[in-house]
Amino acid sequence: MKLQQLYTSCLAQGAYYLQSEGEAVVIDPLRDVEPYVQRAEQDGARIKYVIETHFHADFVSGHLDLSAATGAIVVFGPEAKPGFEAHIAEDGEVLRFGKLSLEVLHTPGHTPESTCYLLRNEEGQPHALFSGDTLFIGDVGRPDLAAGATATPQEMAATLYRSLRSKIMPLPDSVLVYPAHGAGSACGKNMSKETSDTLGHQKEVNYALQKQMTEEAFVQELTTGISAPPAYFPHNVHFNKAGYEALDLVLNRGLQPLGPVQFKTLAADPTVVILDTRSPSAFVQRHLPASIFVGLDGQFAPWVGSVFPDINQKFLLVVEEGREKEAVTRLARVGYHQALGYLQGGVAAWQQADFEVQSTASLPAQDVPGLLAEGSPLILDARRPGEFNAGHLKQALLYPLDDVLTVQPPMQPTQRTLVHCAGGYRSLILVSLLASRGYTNLVNIEGGYSALRSVEGLDHVAGASCSA
Repeated sequence: MKLQQLYTSCLAQGAYYLQSEGEAVVIDPLRDVEPYVQRAEQDGARIKYVIETHFHADFVSGHLDLSAATGAIVVFGPEAKPGFEAHIAEDGEVLRFGKLSLEVLHTPGHTPESTCYLLRNEEGQPHALFSGDTLFIGDVGRPDLAAGATATPQEMAATLYRSLRSKIMPLPDSVLVYPAHGAGSACGKNMSKETSDTLGHQKEVNYALQKQMTEEAFVQELTTGISAPPAYFPHNVHFNKAGYEALDLVLNRGLQPLGPVQFKTLAADPTVVILDTRSPSAFVQRHLPASIFVGLDGQFAPWVGSVFPDINQKFLLVVEEGREKEAVTRLARVGYHQALGYLQGGVAAWQQADFEVQSTASLPAQDVPGLLAEGSPLILDARRPGEFNAGHLKQALLYPLDDVLTVQPPMQPTQRTLVHCAGGYRSLILVSLLASRGYTNLVNIEGGYSALRSVEGLDHVAGASCSA
């Protein structure tokens, strides 16, 4: 038996590769399928099944591209109605590969078609549960992401409660749990940073699996305090359900090298966004006017999806040399297919063409007390409410990056404003977005609240230990 978890941290997503006796299975693959094909080739195996636990909302799955590349059968659970050829498995059906098998456990609640797959070993004993978004480590899937669902979140939560108790909790404590997501995903509220566990331990520590938990209490817990999902989620559900453009076509379009003159001409289109994916320090030092920072070395795809609501948004890319394909691929993972090309030679080539560059005011955390002593600049905290409530600067106003599309900034366009988040990534995204809208007196605080907590002379509102 070979079982590999292929975890992608920037999406907090887990895909799985299983292999036995020359037959392989891939569960919840990412859009870029070459790693799965290569693993099978290295094993001398044929990918027999590409299995989906549900119609994902937070990324575009690779089921169609992987099936086209290998001839593998695409499998969904009961109630799935994809717009392409697939095997719709029945509850309790057994999918065999090599000397192993996967038992289909229909577990609706996160979505109507949500399904877990129980791996049985060569002796037929339960070994591992691929739980999709039904059961996470420390949490369960939120009940409000099923696009087009007729049931309310409360009704879906009640359905999930019954699924957990009838299908998952009766399984042996020794069963390993492999979910589709970990901490950082918007598909749950309080996921653990761990990406696998035993079911027995989850029965002890996961609130959703407590024996004394009533259905009413479960529904209340699951439907309270969930933030609105990112705007791109329904679009990804549509792609996963109806089909999508082949990744090769997306890459061919997005990997066009553009000289500065051609790049500038295309950028003159007001519907086009210049997306700068370099490091925070590189962006701060110099960048193209009106460009938006979302760095590849962070939760790139989810934040692109959160701050650009149009899934058909056209992008021109500024990328560190050698990372062009990574940028276009990671955009495609969350359904953004309209990258038009990248600036060949980067910002250096732009400057050599005698075009304007700009910089962003950015200061270390230890300089903040001095700025406050000089006057009364506004301080914006770009973190989420839970982080803010756990501890924040006394003078700070909460303005989450998540709200930038819907909430007016609480300052005048020329007002001196210091911006921070937890570590400096989200605040720079916010600063670049506000600057592109005409806000001219913004200062990014390097290191964010993690650094501010250790600076003397600052007043804090205390809380529990704060997320970094």
